[in-house]
Amino acid sequence: MAKAKAPVTAAIRLLKQSNTEFTPHIYNYEERGGTSVSARELGVDEHQIIKTLIMEDEQRKPLIVLMHGDQEVSTKELARSVGVKTISPCN
Repeated sequence: MAKAKAPVTAAIRLLKQSNTEFTPHIYNYEERGGTSVSARELGVDEHQIIKTLIMEDEQRKPLIVLMHGDQEVSTKELARSVGVKTISPCN
């Protein structure tokens, strides 16, 4: 069976343009699998997976949160730490 080919994304283009060595890891998407599936498929601890959360404050100002896959965000604590009233996931 042929090896799966990595999709060419903006990130892949940037890595290639800068001559950065990288290894794409391709696996099948699993609905609602989250970081536990990513960790399983990559053969790493879930803590090593970094997830990206796109949030917004009460004024709809965006906020990008990067965190370990085995962690959960507290929107109350996050809002407090950045000095806003509320933070919620973007729709």
